[in-house]
Amino acid sequence: MTKVLYTIVALAAALTGALLFNQLNQKPMPEHALYYKQARDIKPFEMTDHQGKAFSNAQFNGKWSWIFFGYTSCPDVCPTTLQDLNFIYSDLKAIANNTQVVLVSVDPKRDTTERLAGYIKYFNKEFVAINAGHDVLFPFARNLGLMYAINDGEHEHNGMYTVDHSSSMVLINPNGQIVAIFKPNQALGLLPTVDGEKLVSDFAKIVAINPS
Repeated sequence: MTKVLYTIVALAAALTGALLFNQLNQKPMPEHALYYKQARDIKPFEMTDHQGKAFSNAQFNGKWSWIFFGYTSCPDVCPTTLQDLNFIYSDLKAIANNTQVVLVSVDPKRDTTERLAGYIKYFNKEFVAINAGHDVLFPFARNLGLMYAINDGEHEHNGMYTVDHSSSMVLINPNGQIVAIFKPNQALGLLPTVDGEKLVSDFAKIVAINPS
């Protein structure tokens, strides 16, 4: 009977130790992002960056990439988001030095390479802006789980029109796969923006879970 008791106590102690070990070694999960434990592939695509260079899946390899949809004529969300990203950029780089921010233009008619070059450097000289025709943009947007739509087409008087687009940001891992989506805060009367503090916090957790 004594041996049986000792065995039970030993097993209980071993189980408790294993549970404590797992808890101590378990890395915290992201709290605010839509995190994909099974990263999603990005279909092949080809665009052009603001320096006139080719930008494809290869430019995601070896880097943590923050993807944001926008356009240079955007009156509010785009410049606000890019400014916010600039504010926390050093924090993101401190977590993973191989970090890049990429603006995907959803207004290919007006956003020429030259226009994107002048626009993106205003926020941060390290940021990248890319463009392509709608035949490339539409499938790329669907692949990332984002959307955009040009209001009333491109036939408005004097070329004045707006573009509706997702305000979320997509995080791509160094293997070139979608690993998380950060959705903006939605509040009545306020611009939809992603909380920078929460973004940095979750990014640290994601990098810890997926070391490059």
